[in-house]
Amino acid sequence: MSLLVTHARLITIPAGTDDPGYIDGGWMLVGDDGRIAALGSGEPLVGTTADETLDAAGAFVAPGFVSSHSHLFTSGLRGLGVADTLYGWCDSMLGTTRHMTADQIYWATLHGSLDFLSNGVTTAYNFTDPLQSWESMIDGKRVGDAPLRGLEYHFRQAEGTRDAGIRFVDASGMDVTAGTADEVFERFAAEVAHTRTFDPDFALGASIMGQVQWSPHPEAAEFEVEAMRRHGVTNQAHFLESPEAVEHQQSKFALYRDAGALGLGLMFGHFIQTTPEIVAESVAGGASMSWQPASNGRLASGVALVPEMLEMGMKVGVGLDDQACTDVSDPWQNMRMGIYMQRARTKDPLSMMPELMLRLHTLGGAEIMGVDDRVGSLEVGKFADFVVVDPRMPDVGPLWHPVRSYVLAMSPRNLKAVYVGGRLVSGEGGTSANPLAAEASAKVHELPAAILPLRGHPH
Repeated sequence: MSLLVTHARLITIPAGTDDPGYIDGGWMLVGDDGRIAALGSGEPLVGTTADETLDAAGAFVAPGFVSSHSHLFTSGLRGLGVADTLYGWCDSMLGTTRHMTADQIYWATLHGSLDFLSNGVTTAYNFTDPLQSWESMIDGKRVGDAPLRGLEYHFRQAEGTRDAGIRFVDASGMDVTAGTADEVFERFAAEVAHTRTFDPDFALGASIMGQVQWSPHPEAAEFEVEAMRRHGVTNQAHFLESPEAVEHQQSKFALYRDAGALGLGLMFGHFIQTTPEIVAESVAGGASMSWQPASNGRLASGVALVPEMLEMGMKVGVGLDDQACTDVSDPWQNMRMGIYMQRARTKDPLSMMPELMLRLHTLGGAEIMGVDDRVGSLEVGKFADFVVVDPRMPDVGPLWHPVRSYVLAMSPRNLKAVYVGGRLVSGEGGTSANPLAAEASAKVHELPAAILPLRGHPH
C-alpha cells in the first residue's frame, strides 16, 4: 500500500553532499513498491494521494539506521565476559554458542534482528556464527581444528534474519582449516546460493566474514580473494581490533594486501591498532572500514583514528556490533559515544560533529556495504526505511539546531515508530509488528536452561 507522510521534520541525508538535508515541515510519498516516490517541503503537491496518511505532527522522520557491522545472533547473550577484553569475551560468548543447535541459533538471530528493528536499525551487515565453532586464542593465534557444524547451522541464521524483516547483507566465514580446498569452496558456494534464494529487496547481498586475523592457515587471504572473485561478494574482516598481540595482528595486513583484497570491496571492521602506513596503503588500495564505538569501549579495545582516516580519504561506516558487547542496540548511544570518544582523544570538538556522525551511521554504512543505491538516505527511488522520532515525548526543549538535537538528545524513548518499505514494523515502546516476536522471545529465554548443563556457567 502507498503511504503519504506529512508535517515531518525530514532529515534526508542526501548523497554527494555534507548537508544533512533537513526540511522543517516536509512530506514524503511512498509508492506501493515500498520505495520513495516523491518528497518536498510544505504541503504535498496538489493531487498527491495515498492509501494511508501518516501525520508526523512535527516529529523527526529520518533514515533508518544502518549497522555496517553486526552479529544478530547475540541478543540472548548479554552480560557475558564483562571483565574481559576481546579474546576472553569471545571465550565466554562464543564458547556458549558452540553448544547451540541450528534451531536455537535461528531463534536467537530472529530475536536479535527484531531487537535492532525496535531501536530503529533497518539494515544490518550480519556476521553469522561460523560453521567452525570457537576455539580460544593464545597470543592472538588459534590452532584451527575446532569441530565443524553442518550447513544447516548457517542456513537457519540467514532464515532468522529474513523472517525478522530487516534488510541485511549475509556474511559467512570460509573456515579454511576445515577440509580440503574444494570442500571449503563448496561450503561457501552453498551458503551464498542459499542467501540468494531470498527476496533481494531484503537479502541485499552475500559477503565473507574475513578470518585472516584469526586463521592459522597461511593462504586464508588467497582463499577469500578467490571466493570474492568467483561469487562477486564483498568481504569484511575483523582486523586490528584488540590491544593484544598487536605486532602479530599488524603482520597479517600484508596477507590481504598481497592477495589483492584491498580493491575488491574489502572492509576492515574495527581497525584500531593501525599504523599510518597501513592506513595509507588501505586508502590507496580502495579498502574501507566499519567503526563500532560502543563495542570498542565496552571491550577496552581502544579508539579508532576515524577523523584521520576520513581526512586521508577512507570511506567509513558505523556499526552497532552485537548486543553482547554493545549491550543496548541503541544507535543514538552509539553515535554519542563515537562523538565523545573522538573529541576526548583529539581535544577538538570539530573532529567529530553530529551531522557527520549521523551520516556515518546511515548512508556511510550503506556505502561501504555497497547498498547505498537502495538504503541509507531518504531519496527518491530508495526504499522507504525510516524512523519517526518525537522530540516532545519526552520533551527535550527548543530545537535550536534540529539535526544536532536529533543526534545528541534523542534516544529510543523518543522513537515512536519504525518503517521498512513504508510498512510499520515496530511501534511505540519497541512493540514489534512481527507475528513471530513473542515466540522468539520465549525461545531465547529458554537458552540458559538448555545450554548451561552443556557449557557450565560462563564467566
